[in-house]
Amino acid sequence: MTAPDVFSPARLGPLTLRNRVIKAATFEHMAPGALVGDDLIEFHRAHAAGGVGMTTVAYCAVAPEGRTEHDQIWMRPEALPGLRRLTDAVHAEGAAISAQIGHAGPVANGRSNGVHALAASASFSPLSMQKIRKATHADIERVTKAHAEAALLAAEAGFDAVEIHFGHNYMASSFLSPLLNKRKDEYGGSLANRAKVALGIARAVREAVGDRIAILAKLNMEDGVRGGFQVEESLQVAQWLERDGSLDALELTAGSSLLNPMYLFRGEAPVKEFAETLPQPLKLGMKMTGKKFIREYPYREAFLLDKALLFRRELELPLILLGGISERATMDRAMAEGFEFVAMARALLREPDLLNRMRENPATPSLCTHCNKCMPTIFTKTHCVLA
Repeated sequence: MTAPDVFSPARLGPLTLRNRVIKAATFEHMAPGALVGDDLIEFHRAHAAGGVGMTTVAYCAVAPEGRTEHDQIWMRPEALPGLRRLTDAVHAEGAAISAQIGHAGPVANGRSNGVHALAASASFSPLSMQKIRKATHADIERVTKAHAEAALLAAEAGFDAVEIHFGHNYMASSFLSPLLNKRKDEYGGSLANRAKVALGIARAVREAVGDRIAILAKLNMEDGVRGGFQVEESLQVAQWLERDGSLDALELTAGSSLLNPMYLFRGEAPVKEFAETLPQPLKLGMKMTGKKFIREYPYREAFLLDKALLFRRELELPLILLGGISERATMDRAMAEGFEFVAMARALLREPDLLNRMRENPATPSLCTHCNKCMPTIFTKTHCVLA
């Protein structure tokens, strides 16, 4: 069977995307007061004009304590007018738009949000230097319901899809991790117990929106941390999600924003640049010990492909390949290997119009150097420092 052209239209649940390239979620820091800002609209409009099939807005928290920091979209009625302006701008350029919804859990900055972060188990946050509170049964029920309400709000605002965040040791991911989940109740211990939060959220979202919009999820294949969530368990969770019929597609990711962030990115580790964003004495601490937290992994194209192929062989669910995609040849290989979509981030930060030029000339190179100096810009307004 001939592999599809990455620039050909494709079905995604109830949607037809103009091509098979998705702008992956990258936190933009363009939502002052937890509301859509003009810069955020222009950011996604530019990527839509640049040729993506769908752009993903990151990160839309489902609850106030679920934000990674205060100035991050929180899905509530007050956000609706701005969200509608955002979706209208993207649609005017011919692209679809997805809202990444989730709860940051232990990755949330409790001090910035004015309320303690929440996770599977209690611990201490190096981000806010505060206690992370263990989620009660009432919290789990509230957060699950909040995901469904956020998806409904996204549909009302004109989004074509939602992407539920089950990765990077955010709240649902913290439950999946045997390292972070030390609970003794029905949400801890066995994988079936640890997966209840993620499975329950996916079901709640599907029950809320039905087939009005596409439903995706971002799932860690592994945390990249000793004792954390591993590939074998992730594959089982993916099979359970497929069995439930809650999702239209699954985006495969890796790494822990809490414990090992560079495992997702690969390439240079911008420790000095991260340190410059911090106040003293955190700045000094980052400069002295930052390489233990921001570890460096060599970059290579499609660095998550080998593990993602394990999922492709076992699942019928449409899969989105993420990680180190910056060349047309990589996209073509993903299509040949049976992936329905590819997701790009850093290369498009450097060149939002890269896809338009690749479509015209497949030999067009990406100018992204994988220096990762875009990463510390999430504390101001996310951008490529070389562009």
